[in-house]
Amino acid sequence: MNCIFCKIAQKEINTEILYEDADVIAFRDANPIAPVHVLIIPKRHIPTIDDLKETDEKLAGKIILTAQKLARDLNISEKGYKLLFRVKEHGGQEIEHIHLHLLGGAPLIEKITW
Repeated sequence: MNCIFCKIAQKEINTEILYEDADVIAFRDANPIAPVHVLIIPKRHIPTIDDLKETDEKLAGKIILTAQKLARDLNISEKGYKLLFRVKEHGGQEIEHIHLHLLGGAPLIEKITW
């Protein structure tokens, strides 16, 4: 498999790990769009949110709770932060491996126009 996130999870690519346990790993985004931009991924390859199964319920919750912990550790929880999953092409997903963006450290207010 040629998935960059799998390679990071397997320590084949060196990056600053901010959090790791048996199921998830978190690291800074290589192309940040906010002062704090962390990616939280499952170690197991799952291409998109749309590919989650009911048996992945605990893992999905763990990804979100890891983001909460990191927001507190990185001192962005008091003023607020944004969590973002991009799903498939129209959702803007660029790498086919589930990843949750934790964004913060500045106001992240945007208006959505259709």
